[in-house]
Amino acid sequence: MGFVKVVKDKSYFRRYQVKYRRRREHKTDYYARKRLIVQDKNKYKTPKYRLVVRVTNRDIITQIISADLTHDVVVASAYAHELPRYGIKLGLTNYAAAYATGLLLARRVNAKFQLSYEGNKTVNGEDYNVEAADEGKRPFKALLDVGLARTTTGARVFGVLKGATDGGIDVPHNDHRFPGSKRDGKEWTPAPDVHRKYIFGGHVSDYMKQLAEEDEESYGRQFKRYVDAGIKPESLEGLYKKAHEAIRKEPTKARDALELGYFGKRKTAKKADEKFPKKHFNQQKRHLKQRKARVAQILTHRGVKPIAVKDF
Repeated sequence: MGFVKVVKDKSYFRRYQVKYRRRREHKTDYYARKRLIVQDKNKYKTPKYRLVVRVTNRDIITQIISADLTHDVVVASAYAHELPRYGIKLGLTNYAAAYATGLLLARRVNAKFQLSYEGNKTVNGEDYNVEAADEGKRPFKALLDVGLARTTTGARVFGVLKGATDGGIDVPHNDHRFPGSKRDGKEWTPAPDVHRKYIFGGHVSDYMKQLAEEDEESYGRQFKRYVDAGIKPESLEGLYKKAHEAIRKEPTKARDALELGYFGKRKTAKKADEKFPKKHFNQQKRHLKQRKARVAQILTHRGVKPIAVKDF
């Protein structure tokens, strides 16, 4: 056996420091978080807002959060599983759904703070930044927080960013990482046409057409829910346009009577005057006589001669 160098010796392990729990769980990037929440001292307790985006296997979570001394405060939130209320019933984790979720969040924030910024209604894929009006309130400002997600070109977190800016939120950014952007040395060339196609689900439509031509059986299997819902590749753009209009019209739309939280469905609608009994999970305190009786019951069960409670 050849010479084996011991890299991690006793000195290494003595100096080893375990990372924070949420970093070990791949939930929080503390290096980025520190720079996102630290506020200038001369601004005192002015909140510093973050546009937090998290993409899961089935959902897209977007929140406006500010950090307090002991905890984070969620100001507003929007989820991709709310999009069926606006007509987007399938494909809730693609780029188009990410854009719609960001737009929904922005419209909710502006409605909550009574801001008159409409954002960009002409969705052409070009970069857009909200400009402050000469009079009145300034636009709501938030910093993008993507956590530990990879910020690659065309990532869905940038779809949320685009939707939020088009919805009227001021999020400092550039167009370097939008879909279709290419880099040549230090110069970046955006592709608004490609970006627009992604916003309206054009990439999904192209793949549906390609798969239908190449392998009809695979198309029927992979896009079965689309076929059952009567959604064709040509109708995707119109579907997303109607959803954007519906979001702008009523961002705080109430859930359906049969809707139950996270992708759930009720069998029957909940009654308005229905009351639910209060639940008690803590065991009630027993007095001395009950405790003695309980001990006697356990002893009897184990075959020990019963002892009178008065002589116990």
